[in-house]
Amino acid sequence: MLRRPFVPFLFIAALSLAAGCVSQQTRKVVDLTPFKRIYVVQRLGDDHHLNEIFVAELQRLGHDATTGPRTMLPDNADATLAYTDRWEWDFKNYLIELNIELHTAHTKKKLADGRYFQPTPKPKPPADVVRELLAPLFAK
Repeated sequence: MLRRPFVPFLFIAALSLAAGCVSQQTRKVVDLTPFKRIYVVQRLGDDHHLNEIFVAELQRLGHDATTGPRTMLPDNADATLAYTDRWEWDFKNYLIELNIELHTAHTKKKLADGRYFQPTPKPKPPADVVRELLAPLFAK
């Protein structure tokens, strides 16, 4: 039988394990295979260069990906990828949330979206987060 002083300790330990949960969701409305030229819309306040990480991952997946401000959208782009990120600081910066949306380039119809959320200071590197969000969307 457990003594009473151990009960609060076990409760706190269970809460800390639950706090380490990662939430990741992706959803695509249509097959993304035909969309080969993807333009990653660069956020003006992105000091972490996530747009470049997205481009590198999309190119690794076989797409012709470029990045820049929305006003520089190429005429031949098939789709645009926009993202929002949230960072926290706990003795270092770490990515706590990343949301993505993929739209057709010129008609702006939504093709897919994804969300990553990890509310703990034990983060994954941003490149791993990007890979885990894009892989299910562009899986063949």
